[in-house]
Amino acid sequence: MYSASERVALRYAEAIAGDLSSSSAGLFNDLAEYFTDEEVIDLGMRIQTFVGYGRLVRTLDLKIGSTCPIS
Repeated sequence: MYSASERVALRYAEAIAGDLSSSSAGLFNDLAEYFTDEEVIDLGMRIQTFVGYGRLVRTLDLKIGSTCPIS
């Protein structure tokens, strides 16, 4: 279903989003097979942005379509 590069990107996302122990030289070697250094950084920044937004929404207990209770 996913290409090899997408599977590596998903592993990278999993490492950033939760299981920090899954981050290893092996992961970065695999990323280097499909992505430039700049692309790895860009992908990491995008992943952490979405993870951060998700955690903020969850922390504030927001629902889709709701407004922030802090005013």
